[in-house]
Amino acid sequence: MKERPRICVIDGQGGGIGSIIVKKLRENFEEKIEIVALGTNAAATMAMMKARANKGATGENAIIHTVKEADIVIGPLSIVLANSMLGEVTPRMAEAIASCGAIKLLLPLTQEKVFLVGLRKEPLPHYVEELLQMLKEIINV
Repeated sequence: MKERPRICVIDGQGGGIGSIIVKKLRENFEEKIEIVALGTNAAATMAMMKARANKGATGENAIIHTVKEADIVIGPLSIVLANSMLGEVTPRMAEAIASCGAIKLLLPLTQEKVFLVGLRKEPLPHYVEELLQMLKEIINV
């Protein structure tokens, strides 16, 4: 992993999940990482920017283009499901995220009719703590 990894945090709708992730990343890694907020809409991007992402962009083209340069992509499972988040995640977005070369850390949260068998159901803060531990191992911090 390079010295200052580029982490893309992707979220949609109100950006609540993404903003929590960005806030925790900033608290734990300070400026050792570059955080790029990618929202499926402007509200999601703004929420993540307020949580102190370094950069932000919105929409299908921004997501498709930016994940190509990411070292790590973080978001809810829905970001790789076409037409999820009430249709905000387009098939092109889902494909670009799923097939990019970045490491993907996906939280098992979805509003879709998708269930992950064998996975324990936990509240969001527990998943975020587990995500932080995995990320520390990946980037050796």
